[in-house]
Amino acid sequence: MEPPQPLPPSAAAPFGRARRGPFSIVLNLASGSQDAATAQAAIAAVLDAAGCDHRFVPLPDARRIGEVAAACARQAATDGGVIVAAGGDGTINAVAHAVLGSGCTFGVLPMGTFNYFGRTHRIPEDIEAAARVLVEGQVRPVQVGVVNDRVFLVNASLGLYPQLLEDREAAKRAFGRSRLVALGSALKTLARDHRVLRLRLRTDEACGILDTPTLFVGNNRLQLEQIGVAEAACVEQGRLAAIALRPVSQLGMLRLALRGSLGMLGDDDNVASFSARELTVSVASGKALRIKVATDGEVGWMRLPLRFSVAPQPLALLCPPPVAEG
Repeated sequence: MEPPQPLPPSAAAPFGRARRGPFSIVLNLASGSQDAATAQAAIAAVLDAAGCDHRFVPLPDARRIGEVAAACARQAATDGGVIVAAGGDGTINAVAHAVLGSGCTFGVLPMGTFNYFGRTHRIPEDIEAAARVLVEGQVRPVQVGVVNDRVFLVNASLGLYPQLLEDREAAKRAFGRSRLVALGSALKTLARDHRVLRLRLRTDEACGILDTPTLFVGNNRLQLEQIGVAEAACVEQGRLAAIALRPVSQLGMLRLALRGSLGMLGDDDNVASFSARELTVSVASGKALRIKVATDGEVGWMRLPLRFSVAPQPLALLCPPPVAEG
């Protein structure tokens, strides 16, 4: 995947003024539990009623999403169109990577399990209501995180968390896609032995060595607030939030998971958190050249060191109009 490129000033979408299409809708047929044909019909009905030109770009093979999204971005840059990601956070991430730096407006139709990105920006999980945001919404700048050559809108992580995600996907394939299945799989993973990484961290302000089973870098205020991290607001200030767990027993790990579910993770003595504009991570022991990294739920190998930062340009995202006060 090519790294995101800086956005030419002349190509920047005008924030606050939404384009009305044509809409290119990249539809992940495997996202969430919604029937794709039913969802497509609901989306088309809303856009047809509003007189908006649109086309659906089905994605039967998720491995081609980067290629498909890049082609849509090239076309949209030519015809002044809007690229829409219809799927879960992983689908949204892949399409956002193609959109970033293209000058195109970005739309989202959340169809995943957790939908952190859409919920953070008040995009409804109801598919018809989300489609109306494409018609009625306003364009707002949204911060994008980058680790090496990949973007992340919600989070990026290494260590135990990518393993948890891989186990969760295996459980969903076996038992179906639901939040209950995801929870059960997570508890099973946390109850096993977990490797402790010795990491060398360098930020724009400090450096040091940290022993941890997992390092989590967040770029989504809603998710960070839900687990109770004090740095949640930093993602609206051009920074990323980093969370690391200190080595604990299996029982201690389950206890931390419970505290996270109750929004109390950040208060625990076994949790270290901080914010940074840039963060470089390398393995302090051994000769590892690569490490597994999860970005918005998608797991892959990346070369060390890892360099986390905020992208120099935001996404131009279609969001619901501001809620009137009073």
